[in-house]
Amino acid sequence: MQVAIITGAGSGIGLATAKALHAAGMAVVGVGRDPGKLAALEAAIGGAHVTTLSCDVTDPDAPARIVAHAFEKFGRIDFVINNAGVGSPKPVHEASDADFDAMIDIMLKAPFRLCREALPHMQPGSGIVNVTSTFAMIGGRRGGAYSAAKGGLKSLTEHMACEYGPQGIRCNCVAPGVTMTDMVKHRFEDETFKRVNIDTTPYPRLAEPDDVAAAIVFLCLPSGAMINGQSIVVDGGWTRTKYLSPRATTSTWVMPDA
Repeated sequence: MQVAIITGAGSGIGLATAKALHAAGMAVVGVGRDPGKLAALEAAIGGAHVTTLSCDVTDPDAPARIVAHAFEKFGRIDFVINNAGVGSPKPVHEASDADFDAMIDIMLKAPFRLCREALPHMQPGSGIVNVTSTFAMIGGRRGGAYSAAKGGLKSLTEHMACEYGPQGIRCNCVAPGVTMTDMVKHRFEDETFKRVNIDTTPYPRLAEPDDVAAAIVFLCLPSGAMINGQSIVVDGGWTRTKYLSPRATTSTWVMPDA
């Protein structure tokens, strides 16, 4: 049985991915900071083919602990899903050094370190999926350090696809747009946030965690065996079109202050 490590597995995209990979026949190593959420994950999946580890992926010993735990429980590593992240980015002029470091640490440095730890143990047919963002694909307001981290992770993925592809280890990105996770839902109380995302998406709904999980699972199955070094964007067309909803195109335009 193949084994997948998933960071940020306690909620949102990570939780949906853990369930989907398990349903696809894989053993799951769920990593997260909240023991209660991880216990709920184990209960939801059930059986002997799921295990969890509570740790902060930015801790110095986290990669070694994660890999050791996977081998202790299942004896192998086939897929690494780097999903752990944080939201609420700030533009450059509002961000402190601490803000920048926090974003880079969890969304670029931690995936780099976990990949470095896991790669020597991965065999032909295995793979890495890094969860990036539409902000790794295009510029966007308020991106700042978040965009830097996600863009760096995209470039890291493309390098690893080239470096480790000859060993049969594929590396790809899944880049979600705004996804209806618990971390994001409250932001729709802001009318501007809601309109910026809904009125520019040429699909009648925004992504749910299961939509993103489905793309991740596809990259881990034999059907995705020739996909390497790519970014699959899950955003209903937001990044690739200049769509505006009827509401947006019929609204009264207000001249901004000079």
